Amino acid sequence: QVHLVESGGGLVQAGGSLRLSCAASGGTFSSYAIGWFRQAPGKEREFVAAIGWSGRSTNVADSVVGRFTISRDNAKNTVYLQMNSLKPEDTAVYYCAARSGPIRTETTEFASWGQGTQVTVSS
Repeated sequence: QVHLVESGGGLVQAGGSLRLSCAASGGTFSSYAIGWFRQAPGKEREFVAAIGWSGRSTNVADSVVGRFTISRDNAKNTVYLQMNSLKPEDTAVYYCAARSGPIRTETTEFASWGQGTQVTVSS
């Protein structure tokens, strides 16, 4: 089973940028679709973006389209989430997750999860 570790979170002012990384070990990374999700205090975990095993298929939530970009480097076993034009409402713990098969947007479709990284956007 693949093990995932997120990094790159932090505190940033509104309008700023961050790049999150999701590093994988174990399993065959290039066979997994990877999703990014986030959870703000008191709210349910929500879909942010996902990318297929080859990188050719992506899906980005309406709330972040045009601001966030997902990509992957299978040679480095890493998926990235580039976040630009950050807003205070983007503040949350960001998680990456892996699943075999095509990309999905539901949390229940992902079997392996990282521990999360905190992103805080100040106004």
